[in-house]
Amino acid sequence: MTKADGFPEPPTSESLPSPGKGSRARQIPRGLFLGAVLAPLILLVFSCSGCSPIYLAQAGWTEAKILAGRRPISEVLEDPATDEDTRQKLLLTRQARAFAIHMMGLDAGDSYTTFTRVDDEVLAWIISAAYPDRLESKTWWFPIVGSVPYRGYASRGAAEKAERKLAEEGFDTYLRPTSAFSTLGWFSDPLLSTLLRYDDVELVETVLHELSHNHLWVPNHTRFNESYATFVGRVGAIRFFCGPGEAPSDPPNCHQALARWAEYQAFSAFLDVFVEKLEAIYDRRDLPTEEKVAAREALFGATKEEYAALPGPTADLRLVLAFLDAPLNNAILLSRMRYFHQLPRFQALLDAHDGDLASTVRTLKAGATSAEDPFDLLPPPPPR
Repeated sequence: MTKADGFPEPPTSESLPSPGKGSRARQIPRGLFLGAVLAPLILLVFSCSGCSPIYLAQAGWTEAKILAGRRPISEVLEDPATDEDTRQKLLLTRQARAFAIHMMGLDAGDSYTTFTRVDDEVLAWIISAAYPDRLESKTWWFPIVGSVPYRGYASRGAAEKAERKLAEEGFDTYLRPTSAFSTLGWFSDPLLSTLLRYDDVELVETVLHELSHNHLWVPNHTRFNESYATFVGRVGAIRFFCGPGEAPSDPPNCHQALARWAEYQAFSAFLDVFVEKLEAIYDRRDLPTEEKVAAREALFGATKEEYAALPGPTADLRLVLAFLDAPLNNAILLSRMRYFHQLPRFQALLDAHDGDLASTVRTLKAGATSAEDPFDLLPPPPPR
C-alpha cells in the first residue's frame, strides 16, 4: 500500500498503455524481450495524437525492464537463495491467485505466476490534476484504456516538473508514489518485490484487486473500475482468510480483513456526504473561483472540527480521520473518490446475491461494458 500525506492509498496499480495481449501469448526470450516490447510501443507513440512520445517511451521502458526481469514463482521457490519471508509471500500469492480463479471466477491469464525483483521501493510517481472550482479531473488518453485521470513517471524529478507545469496552468495537483502498475492482462504481470513489504491481508487484497482488472476494465470509467476492484479485493480477502464456515480459517487475518472493509465502507459513506456539500458550493454560479476555493477550505475546516468533537471515534473512522488530518484540494479528493466511490452499494449488490461474490462479479461483468453508467448496475443508495 503506497502512502501519501499520511493517508493509506489503496494497494492498486496504475494501468499502462500496452500493445497486445501478452499474458496469453508465448514467452519471448529475455535477450529479445526489450526490443519486442518497445518496438510496438514506439509505433503506438506515432499513432496516438493525444500522447506524449517521451512519456510513452519512459512508460514502455519501465514496463519492459519489469517484464524482462520476470522469473517463474516456482523457480524462485526452489532457489535455495530465497529467504523464508519471500518464500511465504510467494506461496500466499499463488494461493490467492488460485482462489481468484477457482472460487471467484476471475480470468487471471498468466498474471502473478512470475516474480520480478526491482531496485527501488517506489516504482513510479503518479500525478493527478483537477480544476480548482469543480470536481473534474484533467485526463490523458491512451490506447486500450481510454481516458485516465493520472500519468506515471519513472523519476520523481520528471514528475515534479510536470506537476509544476500543471500548477502554473491553474490546476490543483497531487503527486504520489506507487509500488506497482498493471497492464490489465495485456502482458503477464509479475508480482513485484515492492509488494513483499505488505502484510498478508494487503498482499492478498492487492493480488485480487489487480486480477479483477484483468477480468473487467470498462474504458473511460476509471472511477467504476477502481471502486469495483477495491470491492472485489477487499471482499475477496475476507472470503480468503475467513473461509466458508462459521469458524474463521485464519482468525487474525480474517478479523483484520473484515475491519478494513468496514473502514473502507465508512470512509466511502463519509465522502458521499462531504462531496454533496462541496458540490453545492461549486454549483453556485455567483461565486468566482477564488471564493469557491475559500468556501471549500471553510467546509473542510468545519468538518475537521465536527469530527474532532466526537466523544470517542470508532475504528471504522480511521480513514476518515486520516483524510481530515491531511491537506485537501480537488485532485486529492478525486483520487480518494476514484477508489472509494459508492462502496456500500457494491456491498448491497453482494447482499442481493446472498453473499455470493462469484455471482456478483458475473453480474458486473455481464452488464458493465454495455451500461452507459456502470454504477447503475448497483442498488440505489439508501435515503439519508
